[in-house]
Amino acid sequence: MAKITIRKERCKACELCINACPKHCIALSKEVNKTGYRWAEFTDNNCVGCGFCYQVCPDMCIEVYK
Repeated sequence: MAKITIRKERCKACELCINACPKHCIALSKEVNKTGYRWAEFTDNNCVGCGFCYQVCPDMCIEVYK
């Protein structure tokens, strides 16, 4: 199983990673970060490590681990 980490303080909630994930492993949090954005968070263990989320993130918040 693969896994991703998301730097919540850098995330601006653009939702590009959410839309890019073919396994629907990412969702917006219910809380907000220091800048007032609901950050994206890893929610599911179905991640296959495809890296689509990493590739579309404009703020380089995501790391993928296989």
